[in-house]
Amino acid sequence: MPIEAAITVSQLNRRVKTLIEKGIARLWVEGEISNLSRPASGHVYFSLKDDSAQVSAAWFRQRQRGPAAGFKNGDRVLAYGRVSIYEARGNYQLIVEQLEAAGEGVLKRRFEALKKKLLAEGLFDEDRKQALPALPRRIGVITSPSGAALRDILSVLGRRFPAVPVVIYPAAVQGDAAPGELIEALQTAVRRDECEVLIIGRGGGSLEDLWAFNDEMVARAIADCPIPVISAVGHEVDFTIADFVADLRAPTPSGAAEIVVPSQHDWRHRIAALALRIARIGERALEDRAQQMDWLGGRLASAMQRQFLMNRQQLQAVRSELLQLSPALSVQRSIGRLAQLHQRLATGARAIVSSADHRLAVLGRALHSVSPLATLERGYAIVRDADTGKVLLRADDANSGDEILARLAEGELVATVTRVIDND
Repeated sequence: MPIEAAITVSQLNRRVKTLIEKGIARLWVEGEISNLSRPASGHVYFSLKDDSAQVSAAWFRQRQRGPAAGFKNGDRVLAYGRVSIYEARGNYQLIVEQLEAAGEGVLKRRFEALKKKLLAEGLFDEDRKQALPALPRRIGVITSPSGAALRDILSVLGRRFPAVPVVIYPAAVQGDAAPGELIEALQTAVRRDECEVLIIGRGGGSLEDLWAFNDEMVARAIADCPIPVISAVGHEVDFTIADFVADLRAPTPSGAAEIVVPSQHDWRHRIAALALRIARIGERALEDRAQQMDWLGGRLASAMQRQFLMNRQQLQAVRSELLQLSPALSVQRSIGRLAQLHQRLATGARAIVSSADHRLAVLGRALHSVSPLATLERGYAIVRDADTGKVLLRADDANSGDEILARLAEGELVATVTRVIDND
C-alpha cells in the first residue's frame, strides 16, 4: 500500500486552525473563570469551564475594554470571540474580544432586544405621548410605600405646591412579584380615574434591581395608560424601558415632583398680576362711563336751549301778528288773546322747565354716582402734576423729586415723589 506524502506537525496544526476559524463564527460562551494569569505583557490568559468541560481562552491587551483587572477566578462571565488554535502546542482556544459579567450581560442583551422590538412597534414615538396638565387636580404615585423615592416625591410636592392632593398606589418595585404589582397598580389608577397624572418609579440600584421597569408587560401597560405617566426610575444615568414608553422621563423621583407641579410662588405672582390688570380695566371702564355721562349731560342742555329758543320764536310770531291788526277792537281782542296765549305759554314753559329740571336732577344723580367726585368719596384720589396740572395715570408719568397734587373728596394734598415703583 503506497504511503502518501507526510506533512509536518506545524502544517497539520495550521490546517486545523484554518478549518476551525472558517467553520466556527464568532460566538458568545458562558462559563466560570479558572487558571487566571496576567503576565507582564498585559495579555490575560484563563480557562472557561462548566460542570463537565473547560476551554483555554486568551484576551489580548489591544482587545481589552474597561477594567480588565476586575475579573478573578470563580467569576461567571460571558466571553465573545472566535475559536482558533495555538499552533505551537496544538491547543485550541477562544480568542476573546469582549468579556463581561454573565448576569448583567444577559440582562443588557435582553434590554437591547426589547428596546429594539418596542421601538419598531412605535411605542417610543413622540406623537403618541400625552401632554401633562399645567396644574393637576390630583397626582397618583406608583411605587413602594416604604421606599425613599416616595419620601422624596412627597417632600418636593409639599414644598412646591402643597395644595395638590396625592394618591399612593403601592407596588413592589424589585423582585419577581414587582412587574405584576406595577401593572395592577396602573390598572387600579385607570379604573378609579381619580388622578390627572401618574408618577411611576423607584430609587437607584443595579440593572438587576431596576429590572421590573424593563419588563415588557409593564412597558405595554404604561404605553396603553390613558392617564399621562411620568417615569422616574433610579438616578439620572439610569435608563429603563419604562422611560422610553412613558409620556415623560424624569431623571429622578425628586425630578418628577419638580416637573409635575408648578412653583406656588410663581402662581401667586401670576394671580397678583391678573388682579392688577382687572383693577386697571375697571378704572378705565369707570372713566369711559364718566365721559359718556358728560356727553349725555351736554345733549340734555342743548335740547333745553333749543326748546327755549323755539318758544321765544313762537312768542315773537304772535306779537308780529298783533301789530298787523289796526282796528281798536281787534287790538283789544288781540290783547285779550295775547294775554291768554301768554298765560298758556307761561304755564307750558313752567311745565317744560319743571319736567326738564326733574330729568336734569335724575341725570345729575346718575352722573354723580359714577363721577370722579363719588369715586373720591370712596377713598380714591386724583393725582396731578403740580406744574402742568396733568392727571397722572401711570407711576412712570412722574419722577423722583416731582411735586404732585392729590385731590381728595375734601381738599387737596401737596406732596413730593420720593420713589417711583413700576408694577409692570
